[in-house]
Amino acid sequence: MTEDFSLLFGYPAAFLTTLAFVPQAWQSWRTRDLSGISLPMYALFTLGVALWLGYGLAIGSMPVIASNGVTLILASLVLWLKLTEGR
Repeated sequence: MTEDFSLLFGYPAAFLTTLAFVPQAWQSWRTRDLSGISLPMYALFTLGVALWLGYGLAIGSMPVIASNGVTLILASLVLWLKLTEGR
């Protein structure tokens, strides 16, 4: 598969999977109700996204870099809210 053709899958996939986190981040920010959020899951997920971002940087893949960069911000926001709102 050529790189140009693979980007036809990469960019939409990156956009959709990143967009999927916007409602959770928005709902968490707006309501501050994170009772249904699992701390271990979000901690592991956020670490995984950070590693995917590092992988994207290592291979120079813009869809991987862009999507995981934005997702890392959103997931970090939810994780931060989960850690701080319970206090």
